[in-house]
Amino acid sequence: MPRGELRRELIACLRWSRDKRRSKTRAPDGRGHIAEMQSIHLRPPDVADRLIPGHWEADFIKGAMNRSSVGTLVERTTRRVVLAKMPDGTAQSALDGFSRALSAIPPALRKTFTYDQGREMSKHAQLTEQTGVAVYFCDPHSPWQRGLNENTNGLLRQYLPKGADLSAYTQEHLDAIAWSMNTRPRKTLGFQSPIEVYSEILHNMELAKIAIKH
Repeated sequence: MPRGELRRELIACLRWSRDKRRSKTRAPDGRGHIAEMQSIHLRPPDVADRLIPGHWEADFIKGAMNRSSVGTLVERTTRRVVLAKMPDGTAQSALDGFSRALSAIPPALRKTFTYDQGREMSKHAQLTEQTGVAVYFCDPHSPWQRGLNENTNGLLRQYLPKGADLSAYTQEHLDAIAWSMNTRPRKTLGFQSPIEVYSEILHNMELAKIAIKH
């Protein structure tokens, strides 16, 4: 085969399809300050332990020319993925899309919401008001503070490739992608799938409610 072709094919088979690590040197953050945001350092300590479910990490996946977006959420304990269709990358779209996605989750399983300092989350106070979820913001240029979501977004790029027009994906398409992710066994979950662990938690919650009634 032509010179270099084998290398390109092998790189394409890698999970992230990259031949180099990302540079740790970034340009200064020019996104501005989000009013009244709560730092991740004020987040309850038990979030880091991943023992109590209901704590979510979130982000946007942008489409071609940043003209289309998909909201991504992942639950820290179960690794369950939820995708929300967004018409664009505006703060209003983020508010509407994430509110709709979170409102479909039982209140006991929506406690906190961790995001980076993207301007699309400038309506975080309204999000808390509509869903009851406390929103916390990572430090600038600190993707490891949302490491689970960053890794999940990399896996989602197999379904939502860079440069694609994400507006072509309906919410039904996104739900099918999320289901594919959620039914994949994970070593970190003892080779259970996220949906199995999540369903078990819901079942135990229902049993607890019955016990309290009696």
